[in-house]
Amino acid sequence: MAAELRCVADALLPGSVGDIAPVEVAGVAYLGFETAAPLTGDPLRAVSVLSGIQALYLRAGDEHGELLRPVALDRPDRFPSDLVTILKYQGKTNEQFTRLLLTVTAMATAWPERYLDGTMTVLDPMCGRGTTLSTAITLGLDVTGIDLDAKDREAYQAFLSTYLRQHRIKHRLTSGAVRRSGKTLGHRFDVELAADKDDYKAGRVQHVTYLGVDTTRLQGLLPAGQTNVVVADTPYGVQHGSHGDRLARSPLDLLDAALPGWVRALRTGGAVGLAVNRHVAARAAVTDLLARHGLTVVEAGGYGGLRHRVDASIDRDIVVARKG
Repeated sequence: MAAELRCVADALLPGSVGDIAPVEVAGVAYLGFETAAPLTGDPLRAVSVLSGIQALYLRAGDEHGELLRPVALDRPDRFPSDLVTILKYQGKTNEQFTRLLLTVTAMATAWPERYLDGTMTVLDPMCGRGTTLSTAITLGLDVTGIDLDAKDREAYQAFLSTYLRQHRIKHRLTSGAVRRSGKTLGHRFDVELAADKDDYKAGRVQHVTYLGVDTTRLQGLLPAGQTNVVVADTPYGVQHGSHGDRLARSPLDLLDAALPGWVRALRTGGAVGLAVNRHVAARAAVTDLLARHGLTVVEAGGYGGLRHRVDASIDRDIVVARKG
């Protein structure tokens, strides 16, 4: 979480956060960081968005020694975390990692503050059963997901519809076909929702779209230059992705075919964040590929410290690149 905090601090609190390092207090490990002043207002909200944060304390002391004074978090979340955690299935990406990926990518854009005020737009072009979609919804963001697997689309539609109904969240869900040039390419569903009933009545709603189409063939399906953030948890070495003439087995081949459509949808100043397995897609190869598609890889600050081992077969890293 130290690298994530550095990404957030550099984007939203430039010059305000000093050293970030693990500390131990009374035998308990914490992540410590220094600020020029106690956190309140927007700075507190920025720290509260971190993927792994459970509690925040101000280090203080008196005649009895060092003390930790609790600081109430100011989370930007508009919905409970169970929206992200309830749906279980084999191969689901860890929920905390999904939020980490979304957060550090949002911080690399020209408008990181929009991540906190709910005005950022998100695209997950390999969305599967919607962990990223649910994470974005929780944060109050508009989000579009793309995946050709009909079972994944149907499972997420059923889950989201049931969740919204059981939690009495005002919404409207519609579904239909995805067409281009008179041809049906797949199916879709769209949801309008709001955490607050008055917001829903006033038309202040979030938008969720799921397109059941091939992510490498998006021409004409997404508006150009409207998305702030594109995030994707890329294949880790199993069959996945494009159902064209054949399944694309190589993550790099799949990315090369899909990136033109993703970049076209991305607004100038927006960012792409990719989770990759270094065993099947070396970081250098991914950065070269992103550069060939006109993106500038972000290496400074915390962006070089996001690599971590999942298990013997997955050496996971996050590569973030900016458009323009």
